Amino acid sequence: MAHAPEEAAEDDATAVLAEPTVPVTAGWTANLSLSTLAVFMAFMTPIQILLPLQLEQIDPHDKNTALSLVTGLGALVAVLANPIAGAWSDRTTSRFGRRRPWILGGALAGAAGLAVTASQHTVAGVAVGWCLAQAGLNAMLAGVTTPIADRVPLTQRAVVSGWTGLMQSVGLVLGALITALLVTGVRSGYVTLALLTVVLALPFVLRHGEPPLPRALRPAVDVRTLVRSFWVSPRKHPDFGWAWFTRFLINLGNALGTLYLFYFLADAVHYGDPGTGVLVLTVLYTLCAALTAIPVGVLSDRVGRRKGFVAVCSLVMAAAALLLALVHTWPSALAAAAVLGAGYGIYLAVDQALVTQVLPEAADRAKDLGVINIANSGPQVLAPALAAPVIAHLGGYTGLYATAALVILAGGLLVHRIRGVA
Repeated sequence: MAHAPEEAAEDDATAVLAEPTVPVTAGWTANLSLSTLAVFMAFMTPIQILLPLQLEQIDPHDKNTALSLVTGLGALVAVLANPIAGAWSDRTTSRFGRRRPWILGGALAGAAGLAVTASQHTVAGVAVGWCLAQAGLNAMLAGVTTPIADRVPLTQRAVVSGWTGLMQSVGLVLGALITALLVTGVRSGYVTLALLTVVLALPFVLRHGEPPLPRALRPAVDVRTLVRSFWVSPRKHPDFGWAWFTRFLINLGNALGTLYLFYFLADAVHYGDPGTGVLVLTVLYTLCAALTAIPVGVLSDRVGRRKGFVAVCSLVMAAAALLLALVHTWPSALAAAAVLGAGYGIYLAVDQALVTQVLPEAADRAKDLGVINIANSGPQVLAPALAAPVIAHLGGYTGLYATAALVILAGGLLVHRIRGVA
């Protein structure tokens, strides 16, 4: 039976929030992955390389405190900006869609923040610039994270999540190579990242349209309602709560396992060049993550199961942490990096797919994914505070990596509390 014009319009409008059924193309996945690469390269390279170098030049005697201050303030901005940008993305009625304006706008704002950071000569100035960059990049992150829930059918969701998730590790390695081999100086490093952030965002923004959100379906914009919406009650939505807590624990364990690698190589392994050692371990970690993320994503989509794979990844990652805890040699560090990367590759593919299946409301996907992303950024803030007393009072690096293993295992165990996903 043919639909009346009013009914057809209503069907088109409702389709914006409906569960996706049309498969996405390889080009769509590749271009979304490029945008994701831009975000994480712009995030991770300053934290790992540019900010430490810049702050060492500004305040060589108190560089560690300065770095903690700048990155801590940036992490606080990230925790707030991501769900706020996601909430406004959910309410965007632009004819260009809900996500693409935030991807491009966030890329431009993040690039501007990186440029501001590059020109600073005081710790306070660097902190302001980095916070501006974090605000823009987290708005972009809200835009690049949500299309998987918006547009990717369940039968493709883990493999697409695998490709985009890999960009976290690839961004760190590529950023390190660019700043080490292709540019000279801190300022040129920031400027190069700023340009790449915008350039890599453009293919997805320009080539892949999305249906606009009709004003009739726009969620309420009342400020009080919006603020209250950031609390997703685990009592009303237990699967969402358990998914958040599982992600938090696994990311916390991973952060504990990778945070002090430089000092571990220098103090426990006695590796001659710990900086080069960390780069070697990071590349190996990334390669092994790439080897598992896509095949496991394909398998998860084919069998329609998620929780078992998350449990397996927790066992693999915990085994890597225990190896670091018990054996302090360079060959064991290489083996642990490979095993940890393999486990994290499984996690990147399957957990993101799982999370998209426990979102409470289709109209609030970006906001809710922003809340979920706090479970990514929060451990980066908490890990240093936990690691320092463990190293000092609970067995040094053996205690640190044993703690990481226990935290990861707890995350893998709790995933079984999720009832609505297989």
